[in-house]
Amino acid sequence: STVTVSPLLAQAIAAALLAARATAGAVDPTVGTALRIAGYDRDFAALPADGEPLRLVARSVPGWRAVDFDPIQRTVRLPAGVELDLGATAKALAADLAAAAAAEAARCGVLVSLGGDVAVAGEAPTGGWSIQVEEDSGAELRTGAEAVAISRGGMATSSTTVRRWRRGGVDLHHLIDPATGLPVAGRWRSATVAASSCVNANTASTAAIVMGDRALEWLNAARLAARLVDQHGHVACTAAWPAPASSFSRNSG
Repeated sequence: STVTVSPLLAQAIAAALLAARATAGAVDPTVGTALRIAGYDRDFAALPADGEPLRLVARSVPGWRAVDFDPIQRTVRLPAGVELDLGATAKALAADLAAAAAAEAARCGVLVSLGGDVAVAGEAPTGGWSIQVEEDSGAELRTGAEAVAISRGGMATSSTTVRRWRRGGVDLHHLIDPATGLPVAGRWRSATVAASSCVNANTASTAAIVMGDRALEWLNAARLAARLVDQHGHVACTAAWPAPASSFSRNSG
């Protein structure tokens, strides 16, 4: 049946579908059922770290085109069995909206960070907002750690190293490959991207992990500043990523 949703949820669904279109389906909101079957079926803090084996079958997810969404009427209709997961864009959207609202209310520069999804708005400090680059957003600030600066837009890191659990002795994580419906098993374990908004940054960082070997070419073609870490800890950067001890303040994408 068709459901009318709130303006905020409609905005979140629109952002998710735009991300899917921009990444040719590498980031797809219809991974919800696959994510639940993989064991991520409750708040992560309540998710058992270990458990019995799961029976996972490789099959592509329904795909974002299966979502019948009318942004004007704010109506949504999903085929039977399709569940939405807005994880690749909703938190980033919240960061963008919060930063814009806070900057307007306070009439000053603002940085908002929601679990590693960073958005800035208003006038930035001289030299930009300095951000430590880490795979885990909960990591402590470290002297000598790599840091870059942004003056507008946002930055996001997607990683398979933090939200992980085990079932039947097998490690699983929360980033689903829409082509298989299984946790991504590719080249990269984390990706950090700066873009014109936090939504665009998180879209690109998630897409990079899903794309695997194609990620660097795709990110360079989009002229995005990105830093990727492979499964062995080796770092690769796009041409737009700043050299060590330098920073950037102009974002694209």
